[in-house]
Amino acid sequence: MTGAGLLVKIAGSVNRILLSRFLGGEGIGLYQMAYPVYLLLSAVSSAGIPVAISIVMAGRLAVGDRAGAQKAFKISLIAMLCAGFFFSALLYWSAGWLVGQHIIRDARAYYALVALTPAVFFATALASMRGYFQGFQQMLPTAVSQIVEQLLRVAAMLFLAWQLFDYGLAYAAAGAAFGAVPGTAGGLLVLLFFYWRRDSVAPPAAKETPQAWPLAKQLAKLALPVSLANIMIPLVSSVDALIVPARLEAAGFTVREATALFGYLTGMALPLVMMAVIPTTSLATSLVPAVSESYALADAAALRGITNMAARLASAITVPCFFGLAVLAEPVSLLLYGTPNAALCIKIMAAAIFFLGLQQVTAAVLQGMGRAGAPMGNMLASALVKAGLTWSLTALPAWGIAGAAWASVVDFALSAFLNLVFLYKYTGFLYPVQAAARIFAAAGLMAFCAREVYQLAFWATAANGFAAVSAILAGGFAYLLLLPLMGCVTRAEAAGLPVLGHWLIKIFAVRDKLWTNREN
Repeated sequence: MTGAGLLVKIAGSVNRILLSRFLGGEGIGLYQMAYPVYLLLSAVSSAGIPVAISIVMAGRLAVGDRAGAQKAFKISLIAMLCAGFFFSALLYWSAGWLVGQHIIRDARAYYALVALTPAVFFATALASMRGYFQGFQQMLPTAVSQIVEQLLRVAAMLFLAWQLFDYGLAYAAAGAAFGAVPGTAGGLLVLLFFYWRRDSVAPPAAKETPQAWPLAKQLAKLALPVSLANIMIPLVSSVDALIVPARLEAAGFTVREATALFGYLTGMALPLVMMAVIPTTSLATSLVPAVSESYALADAAALRGITNMAARLASAITVPCFFGLAVLAEPVSLLLYGTPNAALCIKIMAAAIFFLGLQQVTAAVLQGMGRAGAPMGNMLASALVKAGLTWSLTALPAWGIAGAAWASVVDFALSAFLNLVFLYKYTGFLYPVQAAARIFAAAGLMAFCAREVYQLAFWATAANGFAAVSAILAGGFAYLLLLPLMGCVTRAEAAGLPVLGHWLIKIFAVRDKLWTNREN
């Protein structure tokens, strides 16, 4: 899923560049007026569905009721298809009203809104199918469907925008918007293929046949908080767009300066944070059914073990990203964006990587236990604190955009801390401080190595790109060596890791050989 997430991000970035060049600012503006409406309805109708269905199915599978899990899925799928049809119709019939009431400011965006209506239905069905496979703790079908969905969407967007360009920008933007339809439909077909292949033998009779209405209520109870939490992310971004530039102007910056600073924060620093947490996003997805299984079996020891492993793994992923990005903020800013001006925001926001990764996995554990309301409430509380800090700190001339960046860090940190409080309340889990200290020490040494390599390479070549890439590669190699050497990961844990586990085992072997020779 991490690999799929990276491919989806890369394809989306390439698509955004090509579409912007082809449609220009006006055409992209029409597309962007319609697409957030689709994202909002998709989040409401389907964002929490995979989590909810995977929890229900994993709970039944944990007690050996495979047929009951299949029955629960079929009932939930029918309910979700009805919800998808309702929200598709809602988008279709409200498109004219949104334009007529000037909520959508340009009437030409009407065609893009209408073009997106089938995608809402397919997205809901697609989310339901992903929840089915995640309930079996099978992530490959979801990963493959994500890749196929994105590739078809990108190809269809570019092709249809090109074909309809001669009819005007309104139709070209509508063609680009319609690309979401074959994308979601293609992803759904992939999952149907996996579903067809999965079982050839009929399961035994269900131990307890699920009832439609209680199951629908259970799904809604689980899915609604997750959906609301997903909606909060774009809402917080919208609030930032309203607060940050205005408060920068209050601090004495001109309109153009405030706009540029806001771009450094949200358009340059924040995307790096979101890219770094792709692995923990995938980890969180896989955690939900695993936790649900242990919770259904009332296996407290297994539940604490899963939570402990998830917290350590999330730290092992995010802490080196945090340290590395902090010490290489300016070289990375120059390498990716061609300007050093985003370095301050990148350096501060690097800390958000660790806290956001921890927030994701702790929220996943709570969701797997059926406590989905807790992380949503924690996100709301931390978002309110963030808004207050952004309002006050950004207007201080000594802070400026740094105040907004620190407010974002506090937002993620507070949300993660509150999740840990709830986990302690429900399970007695405490964050593994000793293990994390080793990871922080290894990441600190890695960062020192990366900085020294950068300075040496830049001194030798005066080429920032070469020096930055050399430092990143050297830091990654150093961290890979330090993980087993400093006891951040055990041999058994390394054996369970895909790809990297093979190399970690080799490092363990070299370490053991060196120690044996030293003793001799």
